[in-house]
Amino acid sequence: MFVRIVKMSFEPSNIETFLAYFETKKQLIRDFDGCEFLELYRDKKNTNIFFTYSYWKAESDLEAYRNSELFKTVWATTKQFFNDKPEAWSVDKLVSLK
Repeated sequence: MFVRIVKMSFEPSNIETFLAYFETKKQLIRDFDGCEFLELYRDKKNTNIFFTYSYWKAESDLEAYRNSELFKTVWATTKQFFNDKPEAWSVDKLVSLK
């Protein structure tokens, strides 16, 4: 399993639109084959900055999602709301404590 982290910065006037849109797509993303976990975070100080954390069974699952019509539609809509270039990382989870 590995984790995909995406940092997105939104134009403040587009935040509510983004959140409403994410609400309509989050379960579809989470239910995509290979996705085991999905969360959305908001920065406490810079409230126009958001992060998605998603856990994937394999890198090939993420690639299948990134090549899917679902991703193409979600990303095309979401990127309209940005005010800065997004950043993304794929990382291996080494330790998890509960």
